[in-house]
Amino acid sequence: MLRAILAAATIGAVALALSATAVSSGKSTKLVGTVGPSFTITLKKGGTKAKTLPAGTYTFVIHDKSSIHAFGLDGPHGFAHDFTKIPFVGTKTATIKLKAGKYKYYCPNHESMMFGHFTVK
Repeated sequence: MLRAILAAATIGAVALALSATAVSSGKSTKLVGTVGPSFTITLKKGGTKAKTLPAGTYTFVIHDKSSIHAFGLDGPHGFAHDFTKIPFVGTKTATIKLKAGKYKYYCPNHESMMFGHFTVK
């Protein structure tokens, strides 16, 4: 009986350690951006517009649907990343660590009307 309890406790401890390792393994959250085909640009997490995100690592999947648009991201302390450039059409993926601050995603050719913002805390 004592042996069975000890075995069960050992198995439980190993399972707990493995699950903690999986959680801290650095998996990133997916953000999906779309630019075009008309004059629209979006960034969503789980199908909802990205507004406030915790600091961390994110996998951006960017769908560029028009050769006249592109998808760029600016952030705090001079952070800038161009996911796509004109005339590219297709999908690009990039994993980026976001730090606290305000971010702007936009189409460089039409920035005055095609942009959005989110905050990382």
